[in-house]
Amino acid sequence: MEENTLCRLHVLIDGRVQGVGFRNFALSKADLLGLTGWVRNVGYNQVEVLAEGELNQLTTFLEYLRNGPRSSFVMNVTQSWDTATGEFTFFDIQYSV
Repeated sequence: MEENTLCRLHVLIDGRVQGVGFRNFALSKADLLGLTGWVRNVGYNQVEVLAEGELNQLTTFLEYLRNGPRSSFVMNVTQSWDTATGEFTFFDIQYSV
């Protein structure tokens, strides 16, 4: 894929990622990179992210997610890639599953 190809990234992050500001961290990094989509808590000690944007920005975003905010501890990151659908206009936090 080319750098400016529009893509969709789906990520599940496991570890100490709840109660440490992970969703706000993801929101701020997504906004910084101009991505659209959402982040939410799921299950126990897991955060889910669905983001769309250019491949190079999503790759940078994924690295941010792998590191997380200072108070988090990321144990595992599962990712899948797809073609962007363009269904989102901004990036936000979802509070219910």
